[in-house]
Amino acid sequence: MGGWAGAGALYSVSGGVLSSVALDAASAAPAKASSFTFLQVSDSHVGFNKPANPDAAATYKEAVSKIMMLPKKPDFILHTGDITQLSKDQEFDDAEQIIKAAGVAVFHVPGEHDMLDEGQGKAYLDRFGKGTKGAGWYSFDHKGVHFVALINVANLKPGGMGSLGSDQLEWLERDLAHRPASQPIVVFAHIPLWTVYADWGWGTDDAAQALGYLKRFGSVTVLNGHIHQITRKVEGNIAFHTARSTAFPQPVGGQGPSPGPMKVPTEQLHSMLGITTASVVRGQHDIALVDDTLA
Repeated sequence: MGGWAGAGALYSVSGGVLSSVALDAASAAPAKASSFTFLQVSDSHVGFNKPANPDAAATYKEAVSKIMMLPKKPDFILHTGDITQLSKDQEFDDAEQIIKAAGVAVFHVPGEHDMLDEGQGKAYLDRFGKGTKGAGWYSFDHKGVHFVALINVANLKPGGMGSLGSDQLEWLERDLAHRPASQPIVVFAHIPLWTVYADWGWGTDDAAQALGYLKRFGSVTVLNGHIHQITRKVEGNIAFHTARSTAFPQPVGGQGPSPGPMKVPTEQLHSMLGITTASVVRGQHDIALVDDTLA
């Protein structure tokens, strides 16, 4: 399996995983094993127009164009947050129109940049919150794989670590309680669920409790964005992966005074953005990841 995944991750899952169904129509019943693909895109920051990328919408369109060129249409796309730069209605409108061109369903979680409206996330929830709980968390099943969307950017303090909160953690415990340990689990959120660099808030304070609920499952993949670079970690049965941005790079944690948009020479920008292709086979713990750039 190969292809271009649009500044994120392309997953081929053999033996079962997600279908592009509405949240309220998703069934928890296991489905017959089959193969499919889905995409992860992240940190599109539509509306961003600073020197690090004068037109983030344009590079998002490039990602979607590549998705449209894939030889096999993916079942759906996961967007792991920071859809917009400032949570403006026009930015959300533009982002929706761009990704709509891919012609497949999209499942979202918000980033902190999607919570900047006066309602502190109301604009996001009005668009993408139907059928979700609390600040927007939800889960669904696709062909035997259980997908869990977690929100760790609500009430985020500047420079602070992400947080899930007691209500969401209690929901997660209930959501997973009656699922067989053999069922593959995919979790997606904006801020990493492991501490990449605490001084910059690149982690989630109460992630340990959530990960505790996942330890009994034989295959768990956790997908995040936020840090605009590929970072991986494997801890027991849990594989963590953060995706590149479609908008701009950030420095490696600690290699600079602070996180934020990193200006690189124009001819180097696409080499700092990119894609990750992943092959996932149900019943196997290993996920084969291949990173590439947009250059």
